[in-house]
Formats: sequence, C-alpha cells, structure tokens
Amino acid sequence: HYVVFENVGKVKLKVVRKGNETLPVRIHYTTSDGTAKAGEDYKVGVGWVDMPANETEAFIEVEIIDDKTYESSEDFSVLLVDAKVQDSKGGKTAIVTSPTESQVTIIDNDDAGIIGFESDHITINAPQVKDSEERIVVRRRGGGCGEVSVRYEFEGDSAVKGRDFDGDGGRLEFVNGQMESYLSVNVKAVSRLDSVDKFRIVLSDPQGGCRLDPGRDGGPDKNILTVMIEGDRNYKDRIHRMKSLLQVRWDKSQVGHANWASQFKDAITVNGGDDDDDCEPPSTWDKISHFITLPWKLFFALVPPVDYCGGWVCFFSALLMIGVVTMLIGDMASLLGCVLCLPDDVTAISFVALGTSLPDTFASKTAAEQDPHADASVGNVTGSNCVNVFLGLGLPWMIAAFYWSSQSDDMEWQRKYSFRDGLDWLCPKGDRSPGFVG
Repeated sequence: HYVVFENVGKVKLKVVRKGNETLPVRIHYTTSDGTAKAGEDYKVGVGWVDMPANETEAFIEVEIIDDKTYESSEDFSVLLVDAKVQDSKGGKTAIVTSPTESQVTIIDNDDAGIIGFESDHITINAPQVKDSEERIVVRRRGGGCGEVSVRYEFEGDSAVKGRDFDGDGGRLEFVNGQMESYLSVNVKAVSRLDSVDKFRIVLSDPQGGCRLDPGRDGGPDKNILTVMIEGDRNYKDRIHRMKSLLQVRWDKSQVGHANWASQFKDAITVNGGDDDDDCEPPSTWDKISHFITLPWKLFFALVPPVDYCGGWVCFFSALLMIGVVTMLIGDMASLLGCVLCLPDDVTAISFVALGTSLPDTFASKTAAEQDPHADASVGNVTGSNCVNVFLGLGLPWMIAAFYWSSQSDDMEWQRKYSFRDGLDWLCPKGDRSPGFVG
C-alpha cells in the first residue's frame, strides 16, 4: 500500500523476485481504477517492466495528475498480470505470486486537511509501579497542504488532573505534508482494581485552513476524545487470585478453629459428648474413667487439628506429646524400680517393655481374629518389637557413638568406661576405646 500526495509527480512501486536470479525476466502490469479514475487522477499504465539477470528488484512508475480542485483521498490499484523469462533455452518459466495487487492512495494537496482523533474513546491500562507516558494519535486526512495547527486541552472527569494524570494544554502543529502527530499525557501510578476513571482531551480552534473532523464526538466545532483509565488486567488477576487464596486459607483456619474447640469440648464431656438417640447413656464406670483421664484428655487436646499448615503442625505436635509421655513413663519406671530395688535394665525389659508391647498384643489378637490368614497380626508383632528394640536401643547407641567419636580428647570416656565393671564383653579393662556402650 502506497500513500502519495497529488503533486508527487510519479509513484514508484517496487517489484521483487525470489528463486533463480540468473535469468532476465519481464513482468506485465496494468492499472485498475478505484475511486481514482485513469485520465483524471492518474495516467493509465499498461506495459512491461524488465528485470535483468542477477537483479531482484524492478520499479513500475505511474504518473499522478495534479489538478487545482479539492478532492477527498482517492485510490487505484496496480496489478501484476504475467511474467516471462527472456532467452530461456532450458524451458525455464516465471510466475506471478501473491501479492499480485498493490493499492495507491492519492491525498489531495490543494486542501489543508481535516484534523481529528482516530476514535471517540480509548482505554489505557493504569501503571502500578511508576508513571507512564502515553501517546495519543491525532491524524490529518483529506489533504496535507500547508502548516496547520489545532488547540488541545485536558478536562478532568472522575480522573482528577494532578492525581490521576498530568497534561498541559497548547497547540498541536502539523508541517506541510505531515499527516500524523501525537499528544503526550502522563498517567499516574495509582492503585486501581475494579474502578475505572476517565478524562477528556478536546481539540478546538483549527488554524491554517484545516478543519475538525465533523464525524467525531463534538462535531465540527470540537473533537472530544474520552480516555478511560482502568486497572492493569494482569495486576487485577493477580490480586483476585491472591484474595481467593487468602479466602480459602481463612475458611480453612475457621474450620480449624472450630475443630480445635470441638476437641476440648469432647475432652470435657463423658464419652466425647456423644448424645445420639441410639447411644446408651454413659455408665458409672465411664464417668469414673472419664474423670481419671480428664487431665490427659485436656493435655492431648492441645494438639492442633490437621487443618493447619497441611497437617504438619499436628504431626510435630503429636511427636512432641509422644516425647513428653515417653519421658514421664521413663521417670516413673525408674522410680518404680528404685522402690522395688530393681536396676533400670530389669525395669526397662520387664515393666516398660510390657507396657509398650501389651497394646500391640491386643491389636495383634484383634487382627488375627479378623484376618483369615493372620498376616496382619504377625506383621504387627514383629514390626512393634523391631521398633522397640532397634529404635529404642540402637538410636541411643548410635547417638553415643557419634558423640564420643567427635570428641578430640577421650579422657572423659576412659575415666567413665575404661575400668568399669560389666563391660568385659566389650574389651578387657584398660584396653577399651570409644564405641557403642550401654
């Protein structure tokens, strides 16, 4: 597409070729009327243009007729009809490929032209970090003769000048032949989500013979462009996603709070407050056992439910509670052994081991009754004892080995264990070195 003034004289249209460039080619062209008529606005063109060997470009020239009467912009077309290879002895051919038509628009140079905006409304995404400079296009059509100018000014609406935008009025000038110019407006970085603010740019007082576009808002006296400032879509999407995520987490926390409060209510009431019609009322033994175990129920109700942090808080809190209970059981077993005059080793492998294994025994019995092959019960028994033995004994021994191996001076270890009775299985007295000890 070519755009030329009426007084340009001739318009040159470029023709290019691709492929074999070693042979000379002739291209046949013709002109076709549009709103511009041959003989009145341009001279009809029909003929051939030569493209020598090893050349990839050629030019078609069409003469434009310059008259003295005002006309609106007009156009015509130049078509490529055929192509031939000259002096081709090997049967080489040339073809015309798309695009085969080019449009030429003639702009009258006898008129100063019509000035106006491209549309009546535009939308600008508001910047979020720093102010942005926006360019508003103002076009000149229907003629480009002479130097012309129009007055422009900014009018605030819901968008306030100085808060939402900055712009000073003035005159916008077009030099001879200039068909396009720009207005600059500084849009402020103001946080917007769903709100849309607007202001207006008004063109008036055309000078130099030009006119304002009568088809735009405001008519021939004023051209008004309404500028809408809305929040950046990507920014709004991120905010909405964040709000949705926070809402989901808030809902989960509310459910977690309710579940946590329910744990304390269940701990205080007998049988967890189960008051269904189908359930029998709690017996005397239920009430007695409830009041005996009430401190433990309240203590373990401190473990938060799985609604927090994906259940990790519940997991680590439960481990902490198990550690506290284990510590209490160890101290109580040690006191019991002291009262019964039993060493800690005997207490550990009798009372403590019995207390940890007895629940597993009943669990294995229940599994054996419900499973036709008793596989689950066997796995439960062996797994429970492996944990008790390997983890209960092996973990302390491993920690002790790492600790003593990391000490540069083993005098303390020698003082404690080198001549201690009952460790001859480890090594004779005086020849012992740091290792696993009980």
